[in-house]
Order: sequence, then structure tokens, then C-alpha cells
Amino acid sequence: MAEKKSFVLRIAPEKMEAVEKWAADEFRSSNGQLEWIIDQALKKAGRYKTKSAKDSNEMANQDEKSDDKN
Repeated sequence: MAEKKSFVLRIAPEKMEAVEKWAADEFRSSNGQLEWIIDQALKKAGRYKTKSAKDSNEMANQDEKSDDKN
């Protein structure tokens, strides 16, 4: 699992309450909801690209090859 960076977020109480309600409706934590919102916004803006299944499979194969050498 990738390491996550912590930071302080200043947000209006009304906005945080809305996030908390939305998170509860989606069965997520507030933190998980904020991560999801940021992820969706980055993808929509074209500023975050996820790895394709092909790239993920190639990385897994490389990991297996390096394990075989050890």
C-alpha cells in the first residue's frame, strides 16, 4: 500500500457537515469521502491518470521476476 501524506485542512463547519453526511450516505469515513472527491476532481480535470490494467500486470510480472532471482 502506498504511503499517505497527512496535512491540516481548514474548512467551514457547514462544508464539513455536508461532507460527513455525504460520507455516511456512501458508507465511507469523512477522510475516505474527501479522498474520493479529490480523486474524482483530479480525473475530471485530466490531472490524474490511473494506471491501466496492462501497466499493472507488467509491474506485477516484474515483481515476480525479481522475487525469482532472490
